[in-house]
Amino acid sequence: QVQLVESGGGLAQPGGSLRLSCAASGFTFSTYAMAWARQAPGQGFEWVSGIYSDGVNSYYADSVKGRFNISRDNAKNTLYLQMSNLKPEDTALYYCVKSKFHFIFRSKWATWTEYDYWGQGTLVTVSS
Repeated sequence: QVQLVESGGGLAQPGGSLRLSCAASGFTFSTYAMAWARQAPGQGFEWVSGIYSDGVNSYYADSVKGRFNISRDNAKNTLYLQMSNLKPEDTALYYCVKSKFHFIFRSKWATWTEYDYWGQGTLVTVSS
């Protein structure tokens, strides 16, 4: 069955960095676009970043553009999110999300019906 296991969360200081990983199994990882989403305490889900199946194209929410970088290693079935210049408002549970397609149109990345599996999440806390 499909499994998405996130890791790499933890406590970071403002301005610091963290790298999240998502180990995928149970499906052909290289043929699906993937994304990261987050949920801050008491708030709804927010799409953070997405990447095409081949890793060539990536997209970011305005709130993280220029600070976060998404990447994938299809040989290792792993998705990454490098987070830099972290802010307290980045504090959230971060989820690895599998799409139903090879790619997603730019306007559809934050449409949750484009996705079919979510990981359990990894907690990122940004605080001094």
